[in-house]
Amino acid sequence: MVVKHQFKRDELETAFSRAQHLPTVIEAISRPATLKPWPEYRAAFVNPERVRYGVDFWRKHRASLQKAERVYGVPQEVIVAVIGVETVFGRDTGKYRVLDSLTTLAFDYPRRSDFFRSELENYLLLARDDQYNLLDVRGSYAGAMGLPQFMPSSHRKYAVDFNGNRRIDLLGEPDDAIGSVANYLRGYGWISGKTIAVRALAGQHNGTGADPAQRTVADWVAARVEPVASVPQAEIARLTEFTIEDGKEYWLVFGNFDVITRYNNSDFYAMTVFQLAEALKEAGKSSKLK
Repeated sequence: MVVKHQFKRDELETAFSRAQHLPTVIEAISRPATLKPWPEYRAAFVNPERVRYGVDFWRKHRASLQKAERVYGVPQEVIVAVIGVETVFGRDTGKYRVLDSLTTLAFDYPRRSDFFRSELENYLLLARDDQYNLLDVRGSYAGAMGLPQFMPSSHRKYAVDFNGNRRIDLLGEPDDAIGSVANYLRGYGWISGKTIAVRALAGQHNGTGADPAQRTVADWVAARVEPVASVPQAEIARLTEFTIEDGKEYWLVFGNFDVITRYNNSDFYAMTVFQLAEALKEAGKSSKLK
């Protein structure tokens, strides 16, 4: 960091002398929530309480959400759902010092050490650029920060000053978090107005279940996969499945669904965001949120 980015050696040595190795971080990252069965995982995020919190958040920040949808093309309910899944709308932004988490993972988690060393580098740069104390910031066990739980590299690339006060604060300013989530999704290829996911009847699809092949809807129909709602025949999708109490549930998922997985590389995660967004949109109709 001294040679590459002209940091002051004594300041870094002082900071790292106070960084703590956290075995609980290694334990947490070794047992991600996505290892749970789908019904249990979904219920933790798509439930009446989180929908109620989400409608309140949407109502409170309606102007910023409308602006974000207009500027970035990402539906308001999807932005709200991401923040809801990540931190329950700011109620749980993480208890770990980011420096401790990233240092632990960068040097004591060999499987992904390159990734976390890069994130540690970005965190040091971010702290210097934004002029805050390395030891003050708290986040998730993986080093994610603020309402949208951005990793440091994502913060540096996609975080925006959405309320125009000439500072970016993803923890204390929900407007900045809203704009930043929308900017992130657009940056990874979100296309306004395109389908995210649609239920499908696929029990006769060669008996193979999920299929990662990217095909047009017309080709899926020819392969005996029937979407339960109207979808443009030329749109491209893949087939995914979820194990539920009484069997399998099939979905055709499209490009915008895969954009959500860039936030967390899991079909469980992306489907949870989608279904929470749909629940929020339905609940918001009575509140005239759009």
